[in-house]
Amino acid sequence: MQPWISSLALQRSARVAGAALLLATLTPVALAAITITTVYDGGNLARPQYVINTDSGLVFRVRGYDNGASTTSAGDISSMVFNGVEYADANRGTHVNSGADFIYNGVSGPNAVAVKAELVDAEGNLTPASTAPNGVVSGEHYARVTVTVRSTLGGVFTHYYMARRGEHNIHMGTHFTEQPTTDAQVRFIARVPISRLPNGGPAGTPGGLSSQGTWAGDTRGTSFAVESSDIFGFPATSPFAGQTRSKHYANMRLKDWQYFGGTGNNVGMWFWRGNNEGNSGGPFYRCLLQQITTTYNELTYMVNYGQAQTEPYRLGVLNLYTLMFTTGAPPTAAPDTRWHRVMGLVGYVPPEGRGGVVVGGLTGRVPGVPYTVGLSNAQAQYWADPDPVTGAVNLEGAIPGNYTLTVFKDELPVQTLPVTVTANTSFALDHIAITNDPASTPALWRIGEWNGTPKEFINGDKLTDMHPSDVRMAPWTVGPFVVGQSNPATDWPAYQWQRVNNGLVVRFNLRRGQNTAPLRLRIGTTTAFAGGRPAVVVNSWNSSFPSATPNLTRNLTTGSYRGINRLYTWDIPASQLVVGTNTLVINTISGTAGAGFLSPSIAFDAIDLVRVP
Repeated sequence: MQPWISSLALQRSARVAGAALLLATLTPVALAAITITTVYDGGNLARPQYVINTDSGLVFRVRGYDNGASTTSAGDISSMVFNGVEYADANRGTHVNSGADFIYNGVSGPNAVAVKAELVDAEGNLTPASTAPNGVVSGEHYARVTVTVRSTLGGVFTHYYMARRGEHNIHMGTHFTEQPTTDAQVRFIARVPISRLPNGGPAGTPGGLSSQGTWAGDTRGTSFAVESSDIFGFPATSPFAGQTRSKHYANMRLKDWQYFGGTGNNVGMWFWRGNNEGNSGGPFYRCLLQQITTTYNELTYMVNYGQAQTEPYRLGVLNLYTLMFTTGAPPTAAPDTRWHRVMGLVGYVPPEGRGGVVVGGLTGRVPGVPYTVGLSNAQAQYWADPDPVTGAVNLEGAIPGNYTLTVFKDELPVQTLPVTVTANTSFALDHIAITNDPASTPALWRIGEWNGTPKEFINGDKLTDMHPSDVRMAPWTVGPFVVGQSNPATDWPAYQWQRVNNGLVVRFNLRRGQNTAPLRLRIGTTTAFAGGRPAVVVNSWNSSFPSATPNLTRNLTTGSYRGINRLYTWDIPASQLVVGTNTLVINTISGTAGAGFLSPSIAFDAIDLVRVP
């Protein structure tokens, strides 16, 4: 019997004989209402918690006071009981970032976080939670808990917990006008005791089961850190010796997943992704999502994340997502969120207040290559897949504003143009002609494909799932690549590090007449680390040094080749080219030091030699 149900029964016993005994035996479903019960820890009126019973088998509790510990905070979910089983750890909060009292520098203590619990009816009318000990308010529709933090600079961080009667889902919304300064990220993390949620998700989802029967983010059985304190290896006695595991390798491209989570005995817990309009990085962005340890199954929904960041953070956007509970099966449909319109959420934009872009077709596509069309501006981002035959695409549900529309060939931007989105209508384009695909320029030779990824090179199929030192990786050091004989999949590495495999060699032949005019060498990269960029030597000719790239956090070793696509070009004088065999050497240069796989590095997109226009 839940203590708040018992307290409610005792309050009513004075009015109705025998009511306490009756109510004490009722299940959550039998309450026939959504309720908020206010309880005070230790009987202290300064220590409230708000217990939301969804009338569906899910009862969760939100702490309303500062607990004086870094692992728990006002605004945490302190309890999640589903079908009678507790899935929250009382010692570690289920919360935004590292707790709402750790959002902004210089903001902490008893008054740092405001927590307000209310019922909401179908018209949006509010009923505050009771202030009486064990006081209960009940309704037929919804509950909302609002967590608010204000920075010393005036920024406001707002997080919502919402529930709908009869559903076993915790809907969430996060809105902020200033980026957090302590963690420099926005996330929601649920640390579920491993005994209650021992498994990751199914194959094809972030952190999903691999063909080897393991989860990439499952660190159980590892015994040492391969890199930093978040990438781990197994002892020599393990059947997985030489393999690596990390929360970073639970990633997938944003456009490729809708949910992730884990399972246990008669339970599944799943984060369902909203449209992700307030994230930064676009449709191909990858970041950590899940880590399984001997203590917790950690489910982490990232709103934004500083690692391999490619653009400024987006502020002033309401980011919506849902923690869904099932009896084990993954969710099969999106949760109904139409009722969010009455919840009084800051930044909420209803469907009728949104617009879109309709494109009749794309011309200039390469057959067999996937394309994506994206919208982005400083406030929001969206994407959609065009029709594989016609190229027609319909981008819906965008916040009104001026956007850049980008056509991606696989992950490579090949066309951009400005568009304007207005409410309740669509910006119409008859067609878009792709004119900026580097592959459309005839090449004397080419290594790889212009697609914005290194996936066609050595280890290209493993880059996002394991550390470069993993025994499942092929050797990164290779012999000279001979144009016309060598194969990119077996003879050219996806990555080049200054201290691992620098000085990659390409040998190519020129016929008489091909060396009478300058030729242009093009090297495309998808990301770089520690200021890495390429410089080349052709025969005895040395190229100029490109300017330094902005320093990014770890990326190549944490499962992400996705950064900023860059194209480097050099015009090689005809006098430096010879009939017969020419030798190209590519070096990664940088003014930054580093060792091994953390030395300056680049990820290849493609390399080719073309005629100077």
